Amino acid sequence: MRIVSADEMYCIDSYTTNQIGISGETLMENAGQSIARLIMERTDPNQKIVILAGAGNNGGDGFVIARILKSFDFQVDLWIVPPPEKIKGAAKHALEVYKNSGYEARYFLKNEEHFFNLLSTYDVIIDCLLGIGVKGELRSPYKEIIDKINTCKSAEIFSIDVPSGIPADGGDVDRAVRADLTITIHLPKSGTFIYPCASYYGETIVADIGIPPIAAKHCSHNRMIWTEKLVKKHLPSRSPNSHKGSNGKGMVIGGSRMTGAIMLAAKAALRCGAGLITAAIPEEIHPIAAAHFLEAVYLPSPSEDGYFKGNLSVEYENLDAVAVGPGIGRTKGGKLIVEEVITKELPVVIDADALYHLKDMLPLLKNRKHPTILTPHPGEMARLIDKSIKEVEQDRFSISRLFAQEYGIYLVLKGPFTIVTTPGGEQFVNTTGNSALAKGGTGDALSGMILAFIMQQTHVQSAISNAVFVHGKSADVLIEQEHTHFDVLSTDLIENIPRTLKLLT
Repeated sequence: MRIVSADEMYCIDSYTTNQIGISGETLMENAGQSIARLIMERTDPNQKIVILAGAGNNGGDGFVIARILKSFDFQVDLWIVPPPEKIKGAAKHALEVYKNSGYEARYFLKNEEHFFNLLSTYDVIIDCLLGIGVKGELRSPYKEIIDKINTCKSAEIFSIDVPSGIPADGGDVDRAVRADLTITIHLPKSGTFIYPCASYYGETIVADIGIPPIAAKHCSHNRMIWTEKLVKKHLPSRSPNSHKGSNGKGMVIGGSRMTGAIMLAAKAALRCGAGLITAAIPEEIHPIAAAHFLEAVYLPSPSEDGYFKGNLSVEYENLDAVAVGPGIGRTKGGKLIVEEVITKELPVVIDADALYHLKDMLPLLKNRKHPTILTPHPGEMARLIDKSIKEVEQDRFSISRLFAQEYGIYLVLKGPFTIVTTPGGEQFVNTTGNSALAKGGTGDALSGMILAFIMQQTHVQSAISNAVFVHGKSADVLIEQEHTHFDVLSTDLIENIPRTLKLLT
């Protein structure tokens, strides 16, 4: 399923009307019919329902929804906030049809006190106030109405398309409806996957309104949700006569006095099916690492004060892929190793402190012929592009796409709704995972998982997206079955990979 920006959705509407030939009135009727059916599945005819409608297409959808619900004997009041003369176009037509069907509407103007007194008596509040065009600070009376909606704790709140007050593409939120459910129209909007906006949506479902897929192909970037169905389709399969060499010979390079990160990456890679993993580590920590993890092969390397000295003796031609960074530290020796690795022609995953060193050698990425995968969290991304974390968080899609295209790399921008971007600018959003992942070591595990998957699949993007999905899904399964969001360790996550893979195969 595609994800669209507000401008792309406007383009889709225009293309559907002008090029395909489906009128705006028909689209609004389709939207209202589809949404009304979804609402009827989730409400009881005996509940008191109020629909709050604004002047634009969002309000027009509300007029159709009200008409359909009333025709099925639901107890519905329709309140219209703007003056009648503000309602135009398809929305005006939908209101005329509503009234011609024998139904009455209530108007907010001159009835403000009664409205505010009555609002808290409803069981369900359906928010059709403002659509995807909201920008900046809200004006009266919408800001007062939204504040009142958010105090109605006993009511279920359904928002249509986006919660009113939310910028559809993400960004700062002045005030907005806090929905229990958002029924988004045709396709999810990009702000659904960007905080703080994402926290207002509640559960999100999509209403199909009959727009042919060709409209989105003409009007939007290739920005998709990576689903469980896609994961299952692209999971690697093993031949009965496979051996460790045919399942990927990889290396993780990292570690220092902090031994945990490199061990987590190596173990996660093997749990995800890598045939052979070598851990290149400073020689000083070799006894500690080897005693704690038996399955890896070790390459002790020259070290100084527990960190890499800067030279490795690696036969890169015998490897299928390398991950560099977990626990490597920010010393000169670590920087020399990162520079060496990115000049070698094989797939490379760059994470953690390797990203810190990479800042000074980004132009080298443009010369690489094999896949390069960067896995920054927002802070690391901000440093790479000289922006603030807030700027990164509020423009995750555009920043990821432009960076990946400029340097010809695969970018995994971590966080809630991790985005995987290809060198060509295609984007795939992950919806698994939870706040249990907000803990040291989980990113190191992901690096190892990505390393394992890219060695077992020919299609790089699907391998990366599968690794990200399984990583988040493992955390979800832990929370569902035996853990809380507080107590999950990175080792718990890795030990749960087999259970997660079992669910997906």
